[in-house]
Amino acid sequence: MANAEPGILAIWNDAAPGRDADFNLWFQSEHLEERLGVPGFLYGRRHQAISGACGYFNFYVVESPAVLTSPAYLERLNNPTPMTKMIMSDVFKNMNRTFCHRTLRRGAMRGAYAVTVRFNDAPDQARLAALLDELLTDIKFPSGEIWMAVDPAGQPVAEEERLRGGDKKIKGALMVDTIWQADAEALGARLQKQFPEGEVGVFRVLCQLGHGEAFAT
Repeated sequence: MANAEPGILAIWNDAAPGRDADFNLWFQSEHLEERLGVPGFLYGRRHQAISGACGYFNFYVVESPAVLTSPAYLERLNNPTPMTKMIMSDVFKNMNRTFCHRTLRRGAMRGAYAVTVRFNDAPDQARLAALLDELLTDIKFPSGEIWMAVDPAGQPVAEEERLRGGDKKIKGALMVDTIWQADAEALGARLQKQFPEGEVGVFRVLCQLGHGEAFAT
């Protein structure tokens, strides 16, 4: 990868009641491929909640956070397709979307389940790193990452966000992949006790798309 500290676009959201089918059709048939067509986007993965405060979670790995304010990406955000306009206006709910640095990644493989902890205040990265070092001694946990928010000052509000009515943001997040659902659920329960200040979600992976080495890194 071109940058030792790649960017992450981290998104948690709900779908309006009765509109999950529309949301899934849009994501599967249009949105994921469209985003991976933007220069600098390397990998995207989407998830559905098993437990937690939101229904869906997806993230993108980009070459650097600068990709997320690049002319090519802003052009896409400011010129949404008709289907995207409908989804942004009528289907997306409780949108939480943040530009991040990926400050640490442990492990090479990705799993079938993911546990996330969202922080509204900047977390202690040393504490999170020590936790990942502990967890990854067990093959049940193939990888984990720490994400820290990019300062939002100067980030433009694009047409897609205006259609959604504005987005919430985090200060940081932890994501841990697991191989088996039971381990994801057990880890979620543990992290809820360990980080009561955070919002914990347990998710199953729905699909992923990437370019070359981005799947591993």
